[in-house]
Amino acid sequence: MGRSDVPGSAARTLPTPEYLATRLGELAKRGNIPGASVAVRMGDETVVAATGVLDVEIGYPATPDSIFQIGSITKVWTATLIMQLVDEGVLDLDAPVRTYLPDFKLVDEAAAQVVTTRQLLCHTAGFEGDLFEDHGPGDDAVAKLVADLAEKAGQLFAPGEMFSYCNSGFVVLGRIIEVLTGQTWEATLRERIAVPLGLGRLATSANEAILHRVAIGHVSGPDGTAVRVPGWEMPRSNAPAGSTLTTTATDLLAFAAAHIARGLLPDGTRLLSEASALAMREPQVRVPDIEAVGGAWGLGWNLFDWVGGPIIGHDGGTMGQAAILRVAPESDVSIAILTNGGDLAVMYDLVRDVFATTADVRVPEPVVPPAEPPVVDSRFFVGRYASQAMSLDVVESEEGLELTMRTLGAAAEMIGEQVKTSKLVIRDARTLIAVEARGGQHTQYAFLGDGDRARFLHMTRALPRVGAVDAVAAHAAEQGAVGCTAGGAR
Repeated sequence: MGRSDVPGSAARTLPTPEYLATRLGELAKRGNIPGASVAVRMGDETVVAATGVLDVEIGYPATPDSIFQIGSITKVWTATLIMQLVDEGVLDLDAPVRTYLPDFKLVDEAAAQVVTTRQLLCHTAGFEGDLFEDHGPGDDAVAKLVADLAEKAGQLFAPGEMFSYCNSGFVVLGRIIEVLTGQTWEATLRERIAVPLGLGRLATSANEAILHRVAIGHVSGPDGTAVRVPGWEMPRSNAPAGSTLTTTATDLLAFAAAHIARGLLPDGTRLLSEASALAMREPQVRVPDIEAVGGAWGLGWNLFDWVGGPIIGHDGGTMGQAAILRVAPESDVSIAILTNGGDLAVMYDLVRDVFATTADVRVPEPVVPPAEPPVVDSRFFVGRYASQAMSLDVVESEEGLELTMRTLGAAAEMIGEQVKTSKLVIRDARTLIAVEARGGQHTQYAFLGDGDRARFLHMTRALPRVGAVDAVAAHAAEQGAVGCTAGGAR
C-alpha cells in the first residue's frame, strides 16, 4: 500500500511516519502542547508518530508506545460493554434502569422511574451530568456515586426530551455493568475488551499507569507556559465516563478496528454482534448546531455528517490531557491523537489532512463569525445559565455581548476555580459565536426556547437559564466580570 508525504492527493494513501511526526510537531508547537502521540490506521496497516515530552519538569520524551488518558472516549468502551450484555440477552435498552438497579434514584422520582439504558447511552436522560465527587479508590466508588444521584442529580428536562451530554449517565451504565457481570467495571473492561483485542498498554489507575511510559497532564501557567496539573487522575467514581482509562493511540485504533469490522475480530471471534455494532452508529438524537461535536449521537458514538462519510468518533478530556478519535467505517480508516496539555483544537487540522488523503473525506472548515451579524433581539440570549459544574453569564454592554464562565463545585476543586472571558457576536437567531478563535475554531453557543427568553444555553450540555437578566447584568457590573470561552469538557 502506497504512502504519500503530500496530503490531498487523489489516491488513498497513508501518510509517512516522517510527515506525521513533522505535522504533529508543528501543531503541538502552535497549540502549546507539551507532548502528543498520533496513530493512523488504514486496513491492517498503522502509521504512528509522537512529539514533545510526557512531563515538562522531567523532560521524558513522548513516544508512540506512551500511554495517555483518553477521557470520554472511554464512553464508547462502556457502551460496547453494554451492547455485549444486550447480545447476551440479559439487558433490554428500552427497559427502565430500575429493572437492573432497583434502588436507582434521582432528585426527580418520576424521572427515575422511567429513565432507560438507551437514554443514558445517547445522553437524553435529562438529569445533571457533571457530578465529579470523589468516593475514594475502592471497588464501591461507582456504586457510591450512583447512590449520590438521589440527592444531587436534579432534572434539567424530561427524559427523552433533548440531548445534553451527561457524564453521570455513563456512571450509571458502569454500575449496570457491574451488577450484571458481578465484577467491577475495570475488571469487565479488561476481560471483555482488552484481552480479546490483545491490548498490552492499558491502565485504569495510577498504580497501573506507572508501569508504562505515561503522560502527565498540563495546564497553562500564569505566564502561558505549560505546568503540571496538581494531580494525575480524576476520581474512580467517574471511571465508566472517562476519568481513568489510559492507553496508546495504536491500541485505541485496535479498538476502533473492531467496530469498523462490525464487531468481528481477526481470529473469527466477536467483540459484538454485527447488529449491535451497527446499532451503535445509528442516529438516536440530533445535537444543536454548535460544531464542537457531530450533528447526532448514536449509542455511545458521536456521529459526524462530513462529506465522504459517515464518520463516527468521540473526543476526551481529563485533568490536563485530551484526545481525538475519528473513524471512517466505510473507508476502513481511523485516526487517534492523544495530548497532555495545550489546545487540542489545533489537532483538527491533522484530522483534516489525514482524512483527505486516506479516505477522501472532507472535514468541514470551521465556522467563523459573520462579517455582518444579523439583527436579532439580544435580550433572548442574556441571562445566567448554570449546572453544578459551571455557570455562564451572558450580558450585554456598550461593547456588545459577553460571556463569563465560572467552574463550580467538585469541578472547581479538581482544576481550581476558573473565570475566563469571551466576546460574542450573533451568528443567527438562536446562536452566538466567539469573536476570538481557539486553535482555529470559534466556540458556538446554541440557545433553546420558543419565548422571548432562552430556556437553555447549549454547549454540548443543556444549561438551564436560572437568573434574571437585570440581576445578572448588575452582578457582572459589580464584579467587573468579563466573558469566557467555555467549550465544555468532554
